[in-house]
Amino acid sequence: MKKMIKVVALMLALVVATGMLAGCGADTSDKNENGQTVISVGNWPAKDGVSMENMLARKARYEEANPDAVIEPDTWNFDRKTFYAKAAGGQLPTVYLAGFTEMPEIIASEYSSDLSEVLKKRGFDGMFNDNILEVVGKDGKILAFPRGAYILGLAFNTEMFDAAGLLEADGTPKQPKDWYEMVDMAVKIKEATGKSGLVLPTANRSGGWIFTSIAWSFGVDFMEKDADGKWKATFNTPEAEEALQFYKDLKWKYDVLPANTLIDGNEWYKTLGTGNAAITVTAGDYPGKVVKYGMTPNQVGMMAIPAGPKRHVTLLGGDVQAVKAEATKDQIDAAIRWIETESSFALTDAYKQTIERNTATQKEQNQHVGIRSMSVWSDEAPSLQWFNQHLEENINANPNHVRLYNEFVADCPIEIQPEEPVSCQELYAILDGCIQEVLTNKDADVKALLEKANSDFQNNYLNNL
Repeated sequence: MKKMIKVVALMLALVVATGMLAGCGADTSDKNENGQTVISVGNWPAKDGVSMENMLARKARYEEANPDAVIEPDTWNFDRKTFYAKAAGGQLPTVYLAGFTEMPEIIASEYSSDLSEVLKKRGFDGMFNDNILEVVGKDGKILAFPRGAYILGLAFNTEMFDAAGLLEADGTPKQPKDWYEMVDMAVKIKEATGKSGLVLPTANRSGGWIFTSIAWSFGVDFMEKDADGKWKATFNTPEAEEALQFYKDLKWKYDVLPANTLIDGNEWYKTLGTGNAAITVTAGDYPGKVVKYGMTPNQVGMMAIPAGPKRHVTLLGGDVQAVKAEATKDQIDAAIRWIETESSFALTDAYKQTIERNTATQKEQNQHVGIRSMSVWSDEAPSLQWFNQHLEENINANPNHVRLYNEFVADCPIEIQPEEPVSCQELYAILDGCIQEVLTNKDADVKALLEKANSDFQNNYLNNL
């Protein structure tokens, strides 16, 4: 039996070694027969349509402006089930898209290239938002190019706020200082309108996503790394019990939630967009998700996130474009030039035309225009300065409806925290189960639920990292 095990182990080692050699062989040269640097670009549309046309046009513009480089389309999209195998085998596209959530593991596994030298050469020093650099960098190195970012705030229906006496004469909402003031507002809205004062997601990992940001404000730490470098689940605590009890009270004590307790991303925005709930916690891009349900620009409101008992904190999210670790210096240079065709601190005619087209489309769709997002750029970036002015000139509703959120984004007066560092999506799924249980079972034991969730997360995920 021992001999059989040794034979199997040797065979597996040979297979792995062969795969690694094959992966390395894929990048023996970064040039084609014409001496041009070749880079593959992930997330390429798989089907013909507007997206394909736009990408092919972008490719043509790039190759005309950069005759030393060639783009090879790659339809692979980030998927945790395939990412680590592709990364270990050197089979990732040269440029690939990933979420902020994935960056701690990507950096720790060294599956992205250091972009610092090329970015410095191309004038990016001092142009990135320092909060974003904390997500994409380590030890002074920039290991991915931030593509977009957001922070969570409170979205609300202005007409429902007005009906409950929560809107000033100039359209400015009353800003709740903490979560319990927000609950008082939700109660008033339900009394005034007969509709739910608040809606929060509970399913498909959206529930856990929003819950973590609220739980942080109650003082919850979901995980920590010990001296041996191993991760330990740490949310079987009184602070986590208080946060989950807060959710339970929203249903059974305050009765401000919809009757439907199984709310995924679609149902979440549908409930808000149809006027069946007044408040939610979300990012500033939500107008694009509620316009199809008839929510008009003047019904859209946004303000800062409330404080919790222990912290005033909001979640920072977004995505990046990374360059795979095996890329050569020429490929990194070509990749940054490709990324710049979509995102740059520089104010170019192409950038202005793209933003103007996007704004025109939003207005045609009767979508709200005017909510700022957390920018990947510093205030020194010309493109950000122009964009903020563009928003002010094109807002199509009362600016006071979103002014408090725009000031919140611009000033960032509170703590900003990226998503949890490892097994984040798995954590969200486990927390979904806790949320659904307390919202469907009045007698649910909050402490017991969290003890089991903490144990499951540790044994099923953290122990397997």
